[in-house]
Amino acid sequence: MVLSILDFFSHALFLLGISYYSITLLQWYNYNIWRVITKHHKKIWHFWYFILPIMVFFVCFAIEWRIIFYVYLYAVYLPMLIFWVLRLDKRVVFTRRVWRFFTIMGIFIVLNEFLFIKFDVASIYWLWFMPFVFGMVICEAYEAVLMHNFVMLARDKIAIMNNLKIIMVTASFGKTSIKNFLAQIVEGQFSTYFTPRSVNTFKGVVADINDGLQFGTDVYIVEAGARMPGDIKELATLLNPQIGIIGEIGNAHIEYFKTLETTTNTKFELVESNRLEKVFVYAKNTIPENIDSATKALMEVYPPKLRNIEATLEYTRFEIFINNEWVEFETYILGRFNVDNIAVAIMVALHLGMSIKTIQKLVKKLAPIPHRFNLSVSNGKTIIDDGFNGNINGMLEGVRLCGLYDGRKVIVTPGIIECDDESNIRLAKAIDEVFDLAIITGDRNSRLLADNMCKTQKVLLKEKNQLENILKGMVGSGDLVYFANDAPSYI
Repeated sequence: MVLSILDFFSHALFLLGISYYSITLLQWYNYNIWRVITKHHKKIWHFWYFILPIMVFFVCFAIEWRIIFYVYLYAVYLPMLIFWVLRLDKRVVFTRRVWRFFTIMGIFIVLNEFLFIKFDVASIYWLWFMPFVFGMVICEAYEAVLMHNFVMLARDKIAIMNNLKIIMVTASFGKTSIKNFLAQIVEGQFSTYFTPRSVNTFKGVVADINDGLQFGTDVYIVEAGARMPGDIKELATLLNPQIGIIGEIGNAHIEYFKTLETTTNTKFELVESNRLEKVFVYAKNTIPENIDSATKALMEVYPPKLRNIEATLEYTRFEIFINNEWVEFETYILGRFNVDNIAVAIMVALHLGMSIKTIQKLVKKLAPIPHRFNLSVSNGKTIIDDGFNGNINGMLEGVRLCGLYDGRKVIVTPGIIECDDESNIRLAKAIDEVFDLAIITGDRNSRLLADNMCKTQKVLLKEKNQLENILKGMVGSGDLVYFANDAPSYI
C-alpha cells in the first residue's frame, strides 16, 4: 500500500514536472510546438528538463529499478526544475489556457492511476507516460476548437461595426512606436482603440477584438507581427484594414525568415485586405514585383521631405513639407529614428481629416512609450531605459544620443537578438567609440560583442540576477546608464 501511494504521487509529480516545463516554453513561443523545438536558444534545457527525465523513467522501469527512479526524481530532477524556475525572469503566467492544460493533465493522471489499480496492469510501465501524451493531444484539439469559435466571433464583431476604420501597422522594427504615436494623435479627434502592449499575433489580436474592442469605436489601430510567411496575410484577411502602414523592413527575426526578400514579401501581405484605400510604405523598402499596379496606386511613400532635424537628449524638432509648405513640429520624444515614426503618424492623421494645427499640438504632447528611450535621473545617475529597442538603427541612434552626454557612460545590453552577426558587430564598434563600460548580458552575443570592442571596458554577465550588484559596484553619481534592449533569460 505504501509503495502504491508512493507510485501515485511520484508518477503525478513526474508528469506535472515535465508538463510545467512544456507549458512554460509553449507560452514563450506562442504555443507553437515547432518553434519550441527549432527556435529555442538554450536547447540544452530540453535535454535536462524533458528528454533525460523521460529516458531515466523508461530505463528504470524497463529493468525494474523503480527505487532508482524515485531517487532521481526527488534528489535530482525536481530540485533542478525548482532551481530552474526560481532563476527564470519570465515564468509561466497562469492564464485560462494554462489552467485548462493542467486541469486536463490532472484528469488524465487520476484516470490513468484508476485504470492501473482497476485492471492491475502496473507491469506495462510505458502506460504511465500516456497521460502526458493524451493531455497534450486533447489540449491542442480543444484549443483549436476554441480558437475557431473565437475567430468567428471576432469576424462577426468587425462585420457589425460598419463605421470602424481599421489601421494595420507592420514592420521589422518600430511598429509599436508608430502604433502608439498614431493612437495618441488620432484619439485627439476620434474614439480610438489600439492593441495593448506588444500584442501583435493572430491569436492575440483575435482575443483583443473580442475582449477589448468596444462598439462605438471610430478607429482601431492594430500592430501586426510575423515569424513566418502567411502571418500578416492571416491578420489582413481577418481585419481587412482600410489603411495600412508598412514600416522599415530589415534583418530583425532573420533566423525565422532566412532572407530579406522573404521578410519583405511577408510584410507586404498586408495588401491582401479587400477594402484597402491607402498604404503608407517606408521609403527604403523594396516593393515586391508581384504587387499589381492598382495596389501600387494606393501606396504613398514616407517620410515626406524633412529638414532642420534636431534630435538631442532634451527634445526633437523637425520640419515636414506638407501641402507645399514647411511645417515645424516639436516633441519630447527622443531619437532621430522616431522622426520617421512620428512623420507617418502625422500623414495618417492628415488622411483622416485632422488639421495641421491640431496635429502640431498633439505631437508636442506625445508621451514616451515605456522602455523605449525613456530618460530619467535617479540618485545622481542619468538612466535611459531603451529595453524594448531591438533593432540596429534604433540602437545606433541610442548610442549616438548617449555620446552627447558629458560624463562617464555605461551601456547594459545583450546585443541584438534574432539578427545577423554583421549588425551586432556594427553595434559593438559604435559602443566602443562612445561608452566607458559595457555590461554584456546573456551569452547569445557576448563573445561576438566583446571581440569587437577594444577601448571600452567589458563585463560579461551570463546571469542577469547579478546585474544589480554589478551596477552598484561600478556605476557612480554623474554616470549615464543606457539599458539597450533586453532579453529574457531563456534567450
